[in-house]
Amino acid sequence: MRIRTDDEVYRVDAVWLGPPRATMPFRARYVAWGVGVFAFLIVLTVERRLGISLFWSIAWGIVITIVLTRMITAKISHERPLSAVAALWLRELTAPRETTAGEGGAVSATRLRVNATRPRKQPKGQRTRRGRGGGVRTPKQARA
Repeated sequence: MRIRTDDEVYRVDAVWLGPPRATMPFRARYVAWGVGVFAFLIVLTVERRLGISLFWSIAWGIVITIVLTRMITAKISHERPLSAVAALWLRELTAPRETTAGEGGAVSATRLRVNATRPRKQPKGQRTRRGRGGGVRTPKQARA
């Protein structure tokens, strides 16, 4: 017994070929028309804000819209609809990110004491401010 899947149903795209007796020379899904109109309006707005003349903004707007629409609709299928791709894109942009700037930063010299004179080497017999050398003191040294 062979089980038939419903893959054939999803292989058929919802395609609008154009008005009756005047079909388009290309196939475009319904979702591509919607994405294309929205992309064209955005591209045209950006181009007009940049100060490109109306003729060139429309001409390049159509070209940019076709490229943008093809890129977007390449990611869309019946298993991944436009709403899911848009939600994924929005969540990816607004997701919390790991902070790249470290806290504390580099050591600064704000608390560094600077003397106008250079420190001189002490003669061997004199006692320094820090004591007689460092290390562990014996009980005999502590009493003295």
